[in-house]
Parts: sequence; structure tokens; C-alpha cells
Amino acid sequence: MSKSKKSGLPLNTLSEIPTSNVDARSITALRKENGLVIGYQLSDGTLLEKTEALNLARQGGIIGVGIATRKGEEYLKSIPDGSESNNLGNLPSVKQE
Repeated sequence: MSKSKKSGLPLNTLSEIPTSNVDARSITALRKENGLVIGYQLSDGTLLEKTEALNLARQGGIIGVGIATRKGEEYLKSIPDGSESNNLGNLPSVKQE
């Protein structure tokens, strides 16, 4: 697992950018409760809690995300690539069954 810190806006909002494994999955939907993200759905249909997703991202299992911190809490954030359409905030929400 390798982590890199990159400089420059808006990458400087990310505290970690894990290197993705070749078999890394992408986030396809958000799990929300009362408007707050509590987890994620991955491209293979797996539903993860927020903490599980952070750990998996650090291990290189999720592509296209970095780790940021707000008010002392870590969360996943899309790695800026100039496209708004693939930002996590633009993904649909799903409910856990």
C-alpha cells in the first residue's frame, strides 16, 4: 500500500491518495441517512459502511478516491479530474436491504 500527498488545488484537500490495485472497484452509489453519507455501494454491488470503505480505499481496493478530513472525521472524496459528473456527491443514493 502506498500513499502519496500531492500539492495543488484542489488536491490539497486530500490528506491521502492511496494507490489503487489492478482489481480495485469503484463507488457507484452512496448510502445516506438523514442526508449524511453513512456508506457506499461498490461496482460489484457490495455495500460498505463508511469505516469499511475508508479501510478498503487505504488498501487500494477502491479506485478514484482519496481520503479527506472534515471536523476531525475522515471521509472519501473523489480525486479531482476536471469532471464534475464523476464526483461522489453526484452519485445516486441506495438503501440497504
